[in-house]
Amino acid sequence: MSTLRWKLYAALGAAAGSTAYLAGSHLGASVVVGLLTPAVVMAAPRFLRAAIVGAATPGARERPVDVDMSGLEFEDYVARIARTCGVPVIMTPLSGDWGVDLIVGHRPHRLAVQCKRLSRPVGAGAVQEVVAGAPMHGCTKTMVVTNHEFTPAAAKLAELHGCELVGGSELPRLRSIIRRLTAPSAPTIP
Repeated sequence: MSTLRWKLYAALGAAAGSTAYLAGSHLGASVVVGLLTPAVVMAAPRFLRAAIVGAATPGARERPVDVDMSGLEFEDYVARIARTCGVPVIMTPLSGDWGVDLIVGHRPHRLAVQCKRLSRPVGAGAVQEVVAGAPMHGCTKTMVVTNHEFTPAAAKLAELHGCELVGGSELPRLRSIIRRLTAPSAPTIP
């Protein structure tokens, strides 16, 4: 580090210590502030950069969806993420599920989830299925999760029915979306 930079850090420490003393701190506390301020200023850029990179890095449970994953494995993947939210997850049977693959959460805030592992955008049919099947399973909210994206018709229908759509680019945020949708709503005051 250059001599000028050391002088600037020393001046910053002296200014911070003096300011703390003039603001009414004890002499010992002012000396500590004067010594710690340059250290904090030196470490702050590295800490902030690491915090931002760390927040953007997916954890072990948030790894991108494997390309060789089958439809059932994709359902298991979504169910594992939902279970990490601390809510119960019910996997419906393969046949007679009314278009609902997973039931997530506690009554009365249960979430009906339709999982679609496709190589093309998901259409409005998936939204129709989960919206129609949700009441059959006692669910009040709906969601369609896919590894791909959604057609404009699916997006329009989902908006009309209040169905949450989670596309491939949003999969890293799936956990926070499930937490938001399964959280108990605040009581309204009349």
